[in-house]
Amino acid sequence: MKKLLLLFLVFVMKISIFSQIIVGDNLGTATDKSSVLLEFSAAENRGVILPYITDKSSVNTAGSLILNATTPTAARVEYYNGSSWIDLSVQNANVSSYLSIQPVANEKSNSKTILGSATSSAEGILVLESASKAMVLPKVSSVKDIINPAPGMMVLATGSGVPTLAFYNGNQWSFWNY
Repeated sequence: MKKLLLLFLVFVMKISIFSQIIVGDNLGTATDKSSVLLEFSAAENRGVILPYITDKSSVNTAGSLILNATTPTAARVEYYNGSSWIDLSVQNANVSSYLSIQPVANEKSNSKTILGSATSSAEGILVLESASKAMVLPKVSSVKDIINPAPGMMVLATGSGVPTLAFYNGNQWSFWNY
């Protein structure tokens, strides 16, 4: 019995050391799981929704992605490169109606979920902290397959043969090829 308990504990410890998170199913989309910290199901036409920020003055962590709703009638998806904000949208979008359904309470500034490490100095709601692992974005064949995209949605569109990073600002999709 002791050997069985010891074997179980070793197995559980090994899972926690080498684990990753797959949202939506247990398969994900990455063929090589060794460099993946967070990935998403390939079976759904869904994306990641970026946080709606109405005051970005306190967001100062390089790599941050937001839906800038400082002016709700001119919302844009933006990326912070460490010194300036880069606009990833093609045009403004009006997200006023979406902001009305958001909670009015301010979040606690030190609240965050960290994946890949026990601690992180980076500010954010979801912080992926790893020197050797990455997030694999939700993949869709076409953004047209997403029935009702929400402002701030981000996906990787793969159907055209050229993987394309796509952002929805509430009005239209913006596409970035690599």
